[in-house]
Amino acid sequence: MTEKMNPASRRTVLIGAAMITSLPLLAPQAAQAGVVTQANAKYQAVPKGPNHCSICSYFIAGPKPGANGACKQVAGVISPNGWCQFFAKKPGAK
Repeated sequence: MTEKMNPASRRTVLIGAAMITSLPLLAPQAAQAGVVTQANAKYQAVPKGPNHCSICSYFIAGPKPGANGACKQVAGVISPNGWCQFFAKKPGAK
């Protein structure tokens, strides 16, 4: 006699297997969600008038004052003196 597998259990196993195998494909995209390339952001390593990354809401400061940092919107190393089209002045910044 052969046992028949419960269709609901088989479906659950197949869906679970599909989800597990797709995780490596989704992980890099999740890490980069909402981040664009420097070229697409029109990033430049010099300020645009009085506007520069160190007074932007999206700038993540480097380990020391004046050191390069990162950005919540733009991928890569970001100069505190740089600028891009996503510039949004921090409230209270001079």
